[in-house]
Amino acid sequence: MEDIKTHEQLNRSMKKRHLFMLSLGGVIGTGLFLNAGYTIHQAGAGGALLGYLVGGLILYMVMVCLGELAVHMPVTGSFQKYASEYIGHSAGFSLGWMYFIGSAATAGVEFTAAGILMKHWFPHVPTWLWCAVFIVLLFSLNALTTRGFAEAEYWFSGIKVVAVIVFIIIGVAGIFGFVHLSDRPTPFLKNLAPTGLFPAGIPIIFVTMMNVIFSYQGSELIGIAAGESESPEKNIPKAIRNVLFRIIVFYIASIIILSAIFPSKELGLLESPFVTLMSIAGVPYAASIMNFIILTAILSVGNSCLYASTRLLWSMSHDGMAPKIFGKLSKRKVPLNSLIFTIIFSLLSLLTSVVAADTVFVLLMSIAGISVTISWMGIALSQYMFRRKYIKAGGKTEELHYKVPFYPFVPLFCLGFCLFILIFLAFDPTQRIGLFYGIGFLIFCILFYKIKQSRKSKTAENSSITMRK
Repeated sequence: MEDIKTHEQLNRSMKKRHLFMLSLGGVIGTGLFLNAGYTIHQAGAGGALLGYLVGGLILYMVMVCLGELAVHMPVTGSFQKYASEYIGHSAGFSLGWMYFIGSAATAGVEFTAAGILMKHWFPHVPTWLWCAVFIVLLFSLNALTTRGFAEAEYWFSGIKVVAVIVFIIIGVAGIFGFVHLSDRPTPFLKNLAPTGLFPAGIPIIFVTMMNVIFSYQGSELIGIAAGESESPEKNIPKAIRNVLFRIIVFYIASIIILSAIFPSKELGLLESPFVTLMSIAGVPYAASIMNFIILTAILSVGNSCLYASTRLLWSMSHDGMAPKIFGKLSKRKVPLNSLIFTIIFSLLSLLTSVVAADTVFVLLMSIAGISVTISWMGIALSQYMFRRKYIKAGGKTEELHYKVPFYPFVPLFCLGFCLFILIFLAFDPTQRIGLFYGIGFLIFCILFYKIKQSRKSKTAENSSITMRK
């Protein structure tokens, strides 16, 4: 094995189009295709719209904070590196491992979901066999080259984007009668009457905010990929602007269309309102088409999760926060050891869903559930601390190639809102256990790192005393 130092730099092979589609496609997935209907059912049309708009505002704040950091210091590992540099090493350690576990565990769940979807076409083929096929496929895409991963994600994301655009066109046509909806009269905007916008009241919006944040997760991948992208100082700001606009438009348009066509009570009974709408609009093979699109979305999420987990583990190994073996690169400049470990961890998390569903698996899913919110808070706090240190060291904001507007309001507001959502979850019995498990693991990581560093300091001090004697 070659020394880590001979291969410590990853190739900057991601082009602007890869970076753009990576961050856009990471957000358009099961959160939109499967969870949007449930969110409307739970909070009503007005509650869902308000929730996604507020979530979009938080997303904007996170992305501009990440943009300033990523343009100033475009490194692989991004927000974990920034937390270590500007908040503290224990924060970087905790944030990195929380995100790694959440992302790798999510990848394992996506393998199973993809295998189950294949039952639509091949009902007699065992699910585990399809899981194995998709594991080999995604492992190969990530193991070959960074360019191979980026190219695959580009096309995965492209399919999802085209699907959402087609859905919006069909939906608008159905609402105003240009397309006949087979089992119902032309709805126009009757279901959006003010009396039915907030059937469960305003407070339920805060309960659904975790679903909204789950839907928007993946946008932070733009920071992880910064260290492997060409001309990050030019491409990252452009990607952030384009992604924010399109994400909010896609989500808000989809919510309005679903709310206008289906009553909120009905949406709670539909497995995928996208499939139902295409079916009643007379689209041939609607179920198979949407099954393929959702399969693509799931593979895209799994692909992105493997990439993010692998790069985080590689980055942490160079900071002494993970074993050094994970810092080695293959001849193709891919952190292969980190990728292999990520795949193994994903499979183990998948196994716990069968043998330890009420204990270990709940813990893993709890960490996955709040890891994105904690990461967003870490990004906002890192930017706030970075700007303070930058100015204190004599730096001028005019010299930053990309800067957060309305500083310090943006990072502080983002921090406060994310914290408020986490606190609110403590009052929701359905999500309380996940919050406690997730926060408990975060505290464990911080204490573990501090104890580890304390012991290391004592060992170094004892060695120094011994040498003097």
